[in-house]
Amino acid sequence: RQRLRQLAAASAVAVLALTSALAVSERPAYLLADLRSPTGQWRTHTLADGSHITLGSGSAVNVHFNAGERHVELVQGDILVDVAKDAQRPFIVDSGQAAIRALGTRFTVRRDDDATILSMLESKVSAQVPQHPASIVQAGQRTRITEDGVGPITAIDAASVQEAWRAHQLVIDDQPLADVLDELARHRPGQLHYDRAQIAGIRVAAVLPLDDTDKALQLLIDNFPQLRIRMLTRYLVMVDAPASTPAKNK
Repeated sequence: RQRLRQLAAASAVAVLALTSALAVSERPAYLLADLRSPTGQWRTHTLADGSHITLGSGSAVNVHFNAGERHVELVQGDILVDVAKDAQRPFIVDSGQAAIRALGTRFTVRRDDDATILSMLESKVSAQVPQHPASIVQAGQRTRITEDGVGPITAIDAASVQEAWRAHQLVIDDQPLADVLDELARHRPGQLHYDRAQIAGIRVAAVLPLDDTDKALQLLIDNFPQLRIRMLTRYLVMVDAPASTPAKNK
């Protein structure tokens, strides 16, 4: 029986390795990017103009500077940008969905499959989607940008956002558990499996460490006893709620 368990674990790892290899082969843009950060790591770079850019877990950018502009292409993931002032060369972050233009400012940009999330921490930027008018986003504001244009502006606590970046934390305020697991999955290697429908009634308010997702999962277990988390291997984790009832934790 022990031998069978070992073979099962080895098979799971082999399948995971094959899946990871296929995923990598489908992401040449990430591998060829000028700057990138592996899953579970954050990296800060000083650009040629003195600007600072921090790449979140599993993120990548291309940097193109010339005499007329400073252009950063967000290939995937999320970034925190602290822009050095240069009145002669605007600083532009291109997420593929929107062009975010700044002169001297601090902000974060996240690129999802279907949207760009812009969070302003200092000063302001002009955000524009092709074929749509530009919108000004001020410090302490956040917006979700899609191909349909810049979405509604919502207020954020800029200091809390900056602290979360500094401490590598996920700050959650009454969000579905499935969304929380989505985010944790971005920050750990391997596969994190869960049934969204089964855990749909569970909502979370918490501060979780993104640089120690095992600890984050343990905190979820501590606060939601109906959850079951099985670590088949370090790289294959199953989450379910066999006796789940709608719940809310704060």
